[in-house]
Amino acid sequence: METALTRLTGARHPIVQTGMGWVAGPRLVSAAANAGALGILASATMSVQELRTAVREVASRTKAPFGVNLRADAGDARERVRIIVDEGVRVASFALAPSRELIVELRDAGVVVICSVGARRHAEKVAAWGADAVIVQGGEGGGHTGDVATSVLLPQVVDAVGVPVIAAGGFHDGRGLVAALAYGAAGIAMGTRFLLTAESTVPDAVKARYLAATVRDITVTRAVDGLPHRMIRTELVDSLESSGRARTLLRAVRHAAAFRRLSGLSWSAMVRDGLAMKHGKDLAWSQVLLAANTPMLLRASMVQGRTDLGVMAAGQVAGVIEDLPSCEELIGRVMSEAAGVLGALPEASPPPRPFPPPRPFP
Repeated sequence: METALTRLTGARHPIVQTGMGWVAGPRLVSAAANAGALGILASATMSVQELRTAVREVASRTKAPFGVNLRADAGDARERVRIIVDEGVRVASFALAPSRELIVELRDAGVVVICSVGARRHAEKVAAWGADAVIVQGGEGGGHTGDVATSVLLPQVVDAVGVPVIAAGGFHDGRGLVAALAYGAAGIAMGTRFLLTAESTVPDAVKARYLAATVRDITVTRAVDGLPHRMIRTELVDSLESSGRARTLLRAVRHAAAFRRLSGLSWSAMVRDGLAMKHGKDLAWSQVLLAANTPMLLRASMVQGRTDLGVMAAGQVAGVIEDLPSCEELIGRVMSEAAGVLGALPEASPPPRPFPPPRPFP
């Protein structure tokens, strides 16, 4: 199936595997790419050297195009951009809007720039700055999310911008792909569905919690970092929501220190990143501090398998996913379902003939 997304990126199918922190590593990204999707490597939880190593590992596993997801507000963003350019990565994706200068730098180097947005005005801004495409995520999506449903947000963005639009939030099968195409999207992006595949390195116990979840078990909370975050409701989430302010901030300080050790960042670099984050989102200092909770609480579950100590970001589709296919099986199934749905749609028929005008009374 050829769309504006496949022509832009070189992927065989109009499907994007999103850059999920601690989840979208070389194994998953290369498997998605080899199966024909656009795999996106998550770099926010990697040091600069780890990113270069991961990019080279993906390149050694696949000849298909892939991308790297970046934090635009990171102090070392330009250093990471240089790795993307030097290593010949096809796509750079951003969860937050990058600067116009960063977009120009990447495009001048032949890198496709895709920005994730949650509002029409954000899509308009990055498109005006030169972004090649946008991923628009509705409120059904996992992780940080908004409150507008994909079915409402997607057509707004399609109508507002002249670049390919990729639909995210609530997609997991071929019916969703066809629906997105009908709205005018060039493809779909999926996170939770790829997290629940055979090549995902998420521990089996955590995958089991996802598979056991119902739609009603997926909630949105601000207790992790002060921003709306969609995840599976657990006892830990309940505990975070009932914690007092002092206890919450103390936990955030500990997590900030732990993340500094893992990332190799200095305290001064973390402060600079915090300043950039505060400016970009107009956050209070307490919210900036709470942001350190997110990577560490996700790591506890996604890497260490501690569902009691970590949070599990999840789109609402987690409540309807029941299996762990390989990426090849998943993408083959999505494309087969899409073909079946398209083939079953009723053919357009000519409009009915108008009724003849009424005869006048004698």
